[in-house]
Amino acid sequence: MASRTDSCFIVSFNSPPGCERSTVAMIPASPDGVPRALAGSSGITRRHRRVSMADVARAAGVSAQTVSRVSTGHPGVVASTRQQVLAAMQQLGYRPNSAARALKNGEFRTIGVIIFTLSTTGNSRLLEAIATHAGRAGYVITLMPVATPTQHGVLGAFTRLGELAVDAVIVVMEVHLLDAAMFVLPPGVHVVVVDSDAGDRYSVVDTDQADGARQAVQHLLDLGHHTVWHVAGPPESFAAGRRATAWRCVLEGAGRPVPSMYRGDWSAESGYRAGLLLADEASCTAVFAGNDQMALGVLRALHEKQRVVPRDISVIGFDDIPDSASFIPPLTTIHQDFAEVGRRCVETALRQIRNQPVEPGTSLVPNRLVTRASTATPRTA
Repeated sequence: MASRTDSCFIVSFNSPPGCERSTVAMIPASPDGVPRALAGSSGITRRHRRVSMADVARAAGVSAQTVSRVSTGHPGVVASTRQQVLAAMQQLGYRPNSAARALKNGEFRTIGVIIFTLSTTGNSRLLEAIATHAGRAGYVITLMPVATPTQHGVLGAFTRLGELAVDAVIVVMEVHLLDAAMFVLPPGVHVVVVDSDAGDRYSVVDTDQADGARQAVQHLLDLGHHTVWHVAGPPESFAAGRRATAWRCVLEGAGRPVPSMYRGDWSAESGYRAGLLLADEASCTAVFAGNDQMALGVLRALHEKQRVVPRDISVIGFDDIPDSASFIPPLTTIHQDFAEVGRRCVETALRQIRNQPVEPGTSLVPNRLVTRASTATPRTA
């Protein structure tokens, strides 16, 4: 598909069936308005006939119906025949007419994703997982960012996605709405919600935030620390709230004092500011940071204050970002399985698209403790 700008064409190449990727390329336009790469005597011209399903059938030595089944991902095709058809498609440059297929089958093979921000590690890794698993199922995603987390903004995004024709919507609802106690979606929509408290109304998928925080705090207590200080995420975040609540509950359940909580905004800079204050707390021997970026800031602040980790203060994070093993010292943290969250989101959306039974409720993906060199037994133990 090509669309023209003032100086170039934007050409989107759909991958052949069986592939998971698509490509968008910028192609300069020639003076007559035709993309240069598509003009000329050699190669494709404007009069080039589109490869048809019948052409593929003849090349593969099968029926057009078999080609149709392969192009739509129908399971009832022998593996060898499927590969034969896919090879013919690739050789001839065949691209299924997705618009015609959508009109015939009532499916657009597209899943919309509404998201408030891409700046956090969790959201970017989750979006990657959703796109990967959607691609494996033969679907593409349409991303719809919402600048301000409001009910009005979410409904506006739903309206726009409806105009773009999607089969289901995944809403990454990581923060409380600013203008409503709870969000409400239009009825009859296939929807999956991530990181929310809407499990009584919708299908919700999330990592087990509370259990991950419990593992982090209990790890520090088991090492012999009398209590654990906490650098929490922003108050509007569902995940930050669950982690902070679990931190408090573990300490109270163990009969330990609950220190003052420090607030951050998920950034390393906010962790650094909290770390400067924690370094001056003589009784602080252990810190649970709400995510790995804030833990990084805490490590820097403690280093500047000449508080050695973990000899003087143990530090544990949350997320297990790829770089956490390269911190100094390597960071003990809670691993979140974003790939599994993305898989469950897509799987639940596909079940709804196929009219399979899906009940409201919350599906929690377990976390696990990853022990590295930033935590140890306190010197006073």
